Amino acid sequence: MSPQELTALLLFCTAMSFSPGPNTTLSTALAANHGLRRALRFCVAVPMGWTLMMVLSGLGLGAIVLGVPALRWGVKLVGVGYMVWLAWKVATASKLSEVDASRLNVGFWQGVGLQFVNIKAWMLALTLTAGWVVNAGGQPAANPNERLAIICAVMLAFAFSSNFTYALVGSMLRRWLAHGQRLLWFNRGLALILLATAAWMVVV
Repeated sequence: MSPQELTALLLFCTAMSFSPGPNTTLSTALAANHGLRRALRFCVAVPMGWTLMMVLSGLGLGAIVLGVPALRWGVKLVGVGYMVWLAWKVATASKLSEVDASRLNVGFWQGVGLQFVNIKAWMLALTLTAGWVVNAGGQPAANPNERLAIICAVMLAFAFSSNFTYALVGSMLRRWLAHGQRLLWFNRGLALILLATAAWMVVV
């Protein structure tokens, strides 16, 4: 991979990883409501799930999911339903004492599974596969497996660092949110972001 391609990859991954989305929103919500330690499992799950998706996309599954209308809509509908459910769980927590595992239960395996019902993640994986794995400067790549390994390593770092950053912000706000109705309105704001993401998934 040339320096120019690597630079473009880093810029692309930065923009995609640190922009608000379901993963970063949930990282923030988990840390704000449960603390940073509780959110770490999810922060680790996101890059693990996404890397698995990237490998499968590199093997051709991404093109099938996005190319077959029934599969594409299946991913969309499951993803939208799950995000609406998560938004309701987040929005109904008004006090830290009320936030328990039954109210916002998003652990490691849920974090891994969320990547596979996130159409944004599939589109990102397919874009990376088409732009950096099978192509090199507009030409067919001679070393797709090496390129796939580089991309997975880069995205592992970016996916973890972005989610950990959002979780760190959430944990820093935890004490301030414990007063009055602050947590309720904070959670409702995060829930709206999840709902907006779900709505976006329907139209893309």
